[in-house]
Amino acid sequence: MKSFVNYPENSDFSIHNIPFGVAVFNKEYIACCTRIGDMVIDLATLYDYGFFDDIEGLDDNVFEAYTLNEFIELGKPVTNAVRERIQELLDEESKLARDEKTIEECFYNLDQVKMMMPVHVPNYTDFYSSIEHATNVGKMFRDPANALLPNWKHLPVGYHGRASSIVVSGSEIHRPKGQMKPADAEKPIFGPSKQLDFELEMAFIVNKNTEMGESISTAEAEDAIFGMVLFNDWSARDIQSWEYVPLGPFLGKNFGSSVSPWVVTLEALNPFRVSSPTQDPEVLDYLKFEGDKNFDINLEVYLQPENGDENLICKSNYKFMYWNMAQQLAHHTVNGCNVEVGDMYASGTISGKDENSFGSMLELTWRGQNPLKLNNRTERKFIEDNDTVIMRGYAEKNGVRVGFGEVSGKILPAN
Repeated sequence: MKSFVNYPENSDFSIHNIPFGVAVFNKEYIACCTRIGDMVIDLATLYDYGFFDDIEGLDDNVFEAYTLNEFIELGKPVTNAVRERIQELLDEESKLARDEKTIEECFYNLDQVKMMMPVHVPNYTDFYSSIEHATNVGKMFRDPANALLPNWKHLPVGYHGRASSIVVSGSEIHRPKGQMKPADAEKPIFGPSKQLDFELEMAFIVNKNTEMGESISTAEAEDAIFGMVLFNDWSARDIQSWEYVPLGPFLGKNFGSSVSPWVVTLEALNPFRVSSPTQDPEVLDYLKFEGDKNFDINLEVYLQPENGDENLICKSNYKFMYWNMAQQLAHHTVNGCNVEVGDMYASGTISGKDENSFGSMLELTWRGQNPLKLNNRTERKFIEDNDTVIMRGYAEKNGVRVGFGEVSGKILPAN
């Protein structure tokens, strides 16, 4: 495929991608959209002009909505047909390529739009599915010889997080306040977190509603997953370490999470499938799966101090995940938990085996013992006020590149 829209070879948004998002056009008009190169395309107006008329099941202009929820709920037969139609329209030989009026009305330069949250998120779950990350944390906080808890290799560990504080890339986050108990203190203190951290994650979004009592099997899971985003699960480590026993994360996590604005479909990621790590011991039957369920997605984290340059501090890969998306969704619903369109399920921190692949400051500095040296000659044990964290991700194979762009967030002082 070759498009009539020019874009650089290393663009995340090639004609092979066709992600979906929601944008404000000309500071006044909101619609669902897609992107190729640095051009954002208004899908609502394309629909009005009849470019999707013959797609069965697309009876209304769902692209006029302020979120993608109504569109993705139509299911894979419709959403895949729309994505493939967009690819056909963007081909250099298409009728649209010579339709100057439609191009003028529907195509916008990236700097002419403002991206919004792509979906309304009814419910959010955070998993803990990287064995390298779980092992590192276990070594730091528990017995290094028994870093993984007994259940970790038998089920995808997770917890229910806060959906209301998930924000789109570019949103600023205030440093959280809460209770902390320093190691040398007899009782807890209250104040702004001193150990603010990022977590390099990805998240998938579901496209269907189920009834209470229903389950989704590993074989059915991918039909229920519309696509993926980059996800930064901000964490206040000092608040978290004091509160998390016995019921798990609470104020140390729920103050904010950041997501990338473009949802990349599983279909766009199909060429980058890889096998999962060997799971030993053997999992229970409901967690068994067939085929390649992991994806080779390169991930990078940059830390940018105020008025400073970006510092590359982490290079990881989504393929390291011990528990895959199909297993996560199957486990989440095996007890009859119902899911809703737009639900977001984060992977948990994605760390590799090498020190430069650790997906959090907690690991990169080993709980502050080994500060990172930045190129402006300052050091970081954790994230400081006015620091910006930027995460980028892309898959590339045989000259085909499909990426996510970036998710960024700046930390403001505590209110």
